[in-house]
Amino acid sequence: MLDLTKDIRSLTEFKRNTNELVENLKRTKHPLILTVNGKAELVVQDAESYQALLNAAELLETIKGIKRGLDQMKEGQGRSAESVFTEMFDQLDKAQ
Repeated sequence: MLDLTKDIRSLTEFKRNTNELVENLKRTKHPLILTVNGKAELVVQDAESYQALLNAAELLETIKGIKRGLDQMKEGQGRSAESVFTEMFDQLDKAQ
């Protein structure tokens, strides 16, 4: 989790203390906000934490897709698996 009192640094400070700050990123797993002229410009994060963030985003998108499909089924917009398979097999037979 981001700690606003510790995880915001200037880009200049990051350049001066790169090794120390990178080690801190790896240890804490907290992203670091880098500022330019007092405004947030960049987010730096260790690769492992970034991968975890990507995995969480992918899981969320999967769950949203499943929910969307379930909602569509409830609204009668879906088709039975039997009709889908029948259509697929008919298309395969025509292709041969």
